[in-house]
Amino acid sequence: ELPGFYYDSEKNRYFRLLPGHNNYNPLTKESIQYKAMERERLRLLEEEEKQKKKTTRAGLNSSILLQKRQLGLLSSTSYCRLVHELKVNCMQRRKVEIHSPDSSVAGTNNFKIIVADAACERIFTVNDVEHGGCKYGIINLSGLGKDSLTVEMYDNLYFTNRKVNSVCWASLTHPDSHLCLMGIAETPGCASLLPASLFSSTNPGDRPGMLCSFTISTAWSCAWCLNPQADNCFSTGLTRRVLVTNVVTGHRQTFGTSSDVLAQQFATQTPVLYNGCRSGEIFSIDVRQRNRKGQSWKAIRLFHDSAVTSIRLLEAEHYLMAADMAGKIKLWDLRTAKCVKQYKGHHNEYAILPVHVNEEEGLLTAVGQDCYTRIWSLQDAHLLRTIPSPYPSSKDAIPSVVFSSRLGGSRGVPGLLMAVKQDLYHFSYN
Repeated sequence: ELPGFYYDSEKNRYFRLLPGHNNYNPLTKESIQYKAMERERLRLLEEEEKQKKKTTRAGLNSSILLQKRQLGLLSSTSYCRLVHELKVNCMQRRKVEIHSPDSSVAGTNNFKIIVADAACERIFTVNDVEHGGCKYGIINLSGLGKDSLTVEMYDNLYFTNRKVNSVCWASLTHPDSHLCLMGIAETPGCASLLPASLFSSTNPGDRPGMLCSFTISTAWSCAWCLNPQADNCFSTGLTRRVLVTNVVTGHRQTFGTSSDVLAQQFATQTPVLYNGCRSGEIFSIDVRQRNRKGQSWKAIRLFHDSAVTSIRLLEAEHYLMAADMAGKIKLWDLRTAKCVKQYKGHHNEYAILPVHVNEEEGLLTAVGQDCYTRIWSLQDAHLLRTIPSPYPSSKDAIPSVVFSSRLGGSRGVPGLLMAVKQDLYHFSYN
């Protein structure tokens, strides 16, 4: 790189860069980088359209796998893992049609967040509205199994005034019966627990109201506890504190922290809450304890170099996946407090972006700030696939994704659902 110049690879020569100022300037480093990124995205999209799928591991195809399995060169677990890798590389993008009882819902507002319930039969959506604020809805995925690829979307127009930072499903009366919403109302902030039945076509006259709602300082994250020792509790990650609320009794516990809590998840085997902070610290809290003075209540403490944006506990709860704003994704062993794997290729500079772990398929999925969806092998951190966005990369076009072992319900096949702008796309095992 020469200061004040840029290199044009097509013309094989240097050109002078003009200083960036308010006038329109086609030659700045940002615009040149953007054009190069856009060329690469279009090239990848063209490859996907032509179905020129190349597996990222040499010699990985179905016939060789089957041959090795029959010869006893592959164990059943390795065979299953490699078959999943093969299937992931062959997934093709198909657009999903969204039908709605209210014609004003479909296709008018950009998707901001999509979050699937445990069975992956319903997806809660947060859509940006043109005049500010957000609109919430639930998409029923039961129609995904058919050839037509259509889904039903139900929205509720009573709760549309809040920008939402974080959403999680809550199991109060039955699995995934409610939704915790964390967001900014007017000022300061607001935490709400809504019944999922608000978003349905049945009994429109007999709809329950909001279960609980309270004003808080700016909320960044939320998590629901499924451990019976801390029943009916949800936590809220706030500016410099953590609030754990019992929605039935109204009892609250406050834990003061030295930094904003951007990511949270409860363990299921113990009533322990894991928190990821803006400072890069990850710590756990046992919510049964009484003493909350100082920082002595922090049990496990791990450290990243940048703000932690997402944490996911693996099923056995000995490992924790964490992503940060430097684009690093690390797998931590909670027993030794050491990083055991690092997943390279993720791109992030300042956004709060989630990671998704699917242990049944042995996959890790994350969307970067560059709008690419990347899928890694959990086993050896190998990057399996990079999926380009159908739209040019921008701040308001970062896709939100869900990967499920049974997309659309118990009879569904593994697949990826991607919401970007106002469109919904389905990538399925063929």
